[in-house]
Amino acid sequence: MKVQLFDSKEQGFKTATITKATKIGEIPMKKDGWQFNWQSLYKTEGAEIYILCLEETPKQVEGMVMLSVMYEEMPYLHNIEVAPHNLGREGRYDNAAGCLLAYCCSKSFDLGKNAYEGYLVFDSKTELIPYYNTKYGAQVSIPPTMYFDRDTALILMKKYLR
Repeated sequence: MKVQLFDSKEQGFKTATITKATKIGEIPMKKDGWQFNWQSLYKTEGAEIYILCLEETPKQVEGMVMLSVMYEEMPYLHNIEVAPHNLGREGRYDNAAGCLLAYCCSKSFDLGKNAYEGYLVFDSKTELIPYYNTKYGAQVSIPPTMYFDRDTALILMKKYLR
């Protein structure tokens, strides 16, 4: 899927793609500054990892997300991380996380079954709960569990998946 990343340095949008990781060689290593060991997570049975890369630099990963379906009906976001150079206020592409979350929300309409169609569930670090609520509209279930409902998913998709 194509998305538009906002380049905070050049003050313009650049085309990027979100694709499913198909081999471990596509995945960055923890030693390169990533918080999660994505190469280890890649081996998780039943989960899929998606990679966000600019079209102009397809080998440089801008962000990653791991998604699965729990209990055969509930889309679950295991991990999300932007590249080290996209972290914080000084990050190069400040909407990378939003694009990844919106992509997972779009997948939740395909993967979710019954009452979970269009819902995306995830667990947040306690200190990030207010951030996910304020910035992206995620709701708290039982802390640290949060979710995006159908309406919020559609809002995120409209905002980030142009």
